[in-house]
Amino acid sequence: MRLLVTGGAGFIGSNFVRHVCAERPDWEVVVFDLLTYAGDRRNLAGLEQVKLVQADICDEPAIDAAVASADAVVHFAAESHNDNSLHSPWPFVQTNVVGTYQLLESVRRHEKRLHHISTDEVYGDLELDDPAKFRPDTAYNPSSPYSSTKAASDLLVRAWMRSFGVQATISNCSNNYGPYQHVEKFIPRQITEILEGRRPKLYGSGENVRDWIHTEDHSSGVLAILERGRIGETYLIGADGERNNRAVVELILELMGRERNDFDHVNDRPGHDLRYAIDASKLREELGWRPRYNDFRAGLEATIAWYRANVAWWHPQKLETEAKYQVLGR
Repeated sequence: MRLLVTGGAGFIGSNFVRHVCAERPDWEVVVFDLLTYAGDRRNLAGLEQVKLVQADICDEPAIDAAVASADAVVHFAAESHNDNSLHSPWPFVQTNVVGTYQLLESVRRHEKRLHHISTDEVYGDLELDDPAKFRPDTAYNPSSPYSSTKAASDLLVRAWMRSFGVQATISNCSNNYGPYQHVEKFIPRQITEILEGRRPKLYGSGENVRDWIHTEDHSSGVLAILERGRIGETYLIGADGERNNRAVVELILELMGRERNDFDHVNDRPGHDLRYAIDASKLREELGWRPRYNDFRAGLEATIAWYRANVAWWHPQKLETEAKYQVLGR
């Protein structure tokens, strides 16, 4: 197998590449990544079976050449940070919509198998007291420029499957955590604030609920879908990890030896979704997938340990990230 992974030097993409290298050592992996601020070639260090192509997903000749030489494509490449999408939406339209279009045309031209990575945020949000969870047939109701452009990319994939016969699957996953995540994101931001001797920041009241999954479990779910998923189907990947943001901050503080109330409230994000929750029963029942990290506390302890041990990796990101948040009042 010669596998092309777009966005494979980012957080979730590089963890997937590492998972593939461990589980399928005879595969050749080509990572296609522009290496913007969220992509880092160090995330792929030590992976001898990986070749890195630095290029833009919107560059038609570049992506076409990469697709032509692959057996299958897993499409992670995306702008993904909600705060950034509220400040500057255009890069999200360019990468998530135009980039996906360019990839789809190449996949169609060369008749390649595609798996498209999406997010649970395309479904909007649920009420805090609603027993429902997102399912593959839940109607889309995106709230932000990020989630709306991801919804648009999903719909493009579905249209290319129906209209042109593209052999594809889609997965929508809940919030990931784990190693190699940029410090602009919720969990690593709190961890690195504490490591630098400051108080974590909590948006609003902190009642917003997210469904957390370790990135290793996301990776195993994607590999299962790529190898055994039914063409044309959408699978949701989640590990029943619902917790509100306040509880997560309090647990991080506890695990790092600080008082559980040692944090600051800051301005909430505009249009902040209330609750996400994933029903992954289709993935479990059809493909036999199960998450390995069932204990959120243990997974979070391992993540904290990784950031403690890899200050040189995240520290260069930190100054610029916090300066940006200071301007936003968050």
